[in-house]
Amino acid sequence: MRRVSILIGILVFLVSGSRPVLAADVLTLEKSIEIAVENSLSVLSADQEIKAREFEERAAQADFYPKLSTSYTYTRIDSSTVDDAKATTYVYTPTGFVPREISPISPDNYAWDITAAQPLFTGWRLTLARDLASLGVDIAQIQRETTVQELVLEVKKAYFGILKAEKLRTVAEQSVEQLKAQLEVSKAFFEEGIIAKNDLLQTEVQMAQARQDLIRATNGVALAKSLFNTLLRRGVNQEVEIQDILDYTPVRLSLDEAFEKAKLDRPEIQEVSLAVVSAEKNVKLSKSGYYPSVTLIGNYGRETDDWLLEASSGEDPDVWTITLQGEWTFWEWGKTKHEVAAARARLNKAGHLLNEVQDNIRLEVKDAYLSLREAEKNIQVAETAVVQAEENFRMNEERYKQQVATATDVFVAETLLTQARTNYFNALSDHNIAWARLERAMGVGYETGEL
Repeated sequence: MRRVSILIGILVFLVSGSRPVLAADVLTLEKSIEIAVENSLSVLSADQEIKAREFEERAAQADFYPKLSTSYTYTRIDSSTVDDAKATTYVYTPTGFVPREISPISPDNYAWDITAAQPLFTGWRLTLARDLASLGVDIAQIQRETTVQELVLEVKKAYFGILKAEKLRTVAEQSVEQLKAQLEVSKAFFEEGIIAKNDLLQTEVQMAQARQDLIRATNGVALAKSLFNTLLRRGVNQEVEIQDILDYTPVRLSLDEAFEKAKLDRPEIQEVSLAVVSAEKNVKLSKSGYYPSVTLIGNYGRETDDWLLEASSGEDPDVWTITLQGEWTFWEWGKTKHEVAAARARLNKAGHLLNEVQDNIRLEVKDAYLSLREAEKNIQVAETAVVQAEENFRMNEERYKQQVATATDVFVAETLLTQARTNYFNALSDHNIAWARLERAMGVGYETGEL
């Protein structure tokens, strides 16, 4: 008995402990988006692009600082040159002065030097290059936001796609159950001789069609879940259970308000606006070719005939210099002029692209807004149609039982009811997806918590 009690206690613990796990497996829309953003390869690629742009910005900033360089060289002079440079000198010995040949040139020469170069003026080229690199970081961050918003929209569409598929499967199940009840009544009538064989066969054929519709609806649910899992980068066959939020909430937003919000928040407009600023700076960068450059150069060198750079007695192998170097290329056959003209043409192109993007976004906002309002009206119509279709089916079913209506009347009523329910859930799904599209068109961001 004690062992049985312990076993029962363990089972109770496991069952009670499993409930929170099951509850945690139900995904909300917010959690689904969080998982998708965290696992998305497109978002991860955008993150790497931001890092690359940040390193490019640091590289551009490094050009402002002095550059240090060093070199070590070995030079071998041929023997004929050394011999030609020899001179005769006389050295005193106990026997008198003795002539001796010496050369001021050593055949082996070693040199080491270190140089520091600090740019003082480059025609604002370095400043503009740094600004362009900084704009590149900003553009990469905006492109990441665009990627995230596109992903959020796809996740929302997949999420509501699952809910819609599940609702349509429920409608198909209801149709099967309704026809099953109708089939039982038809069989009873046939056995009593009230209806002919063909009426019973007609009911059975209708039942077979309803079961096929249920199979298709079930497959639709499986396909919708596979798409959802793919977006979240989970196993394509992994079980999916999501929170049912397929409902209608009125949206109190005017079209002008949607336009204004899109103008302020849409990342594509921000990206192209920065592209215009970048093009303006490129024009200035091209003009830097008109100006001279000034560089301060410091150099220290040491040259001896020893590979360790040791100097002979009485020699001073150290040499240092400070140079202020100015350089100006004043004639290149109009090269700088043409580069400036090309940069201005790209600036005009960026301006036209900005206007085009704004026009396309306004059209996108209006399309999503009209789809939203259309879905709202369809919901209202479908709700009324469902109530009417349910009553129509009930009446025809009762009339058939009393044999004042035919089986065909029931089938038509059942078909109308199924269509009315399908239209209602389609309208609900369309409304939620249209709202998601409108949010995307307005530039509602994921990280701002405006989902």
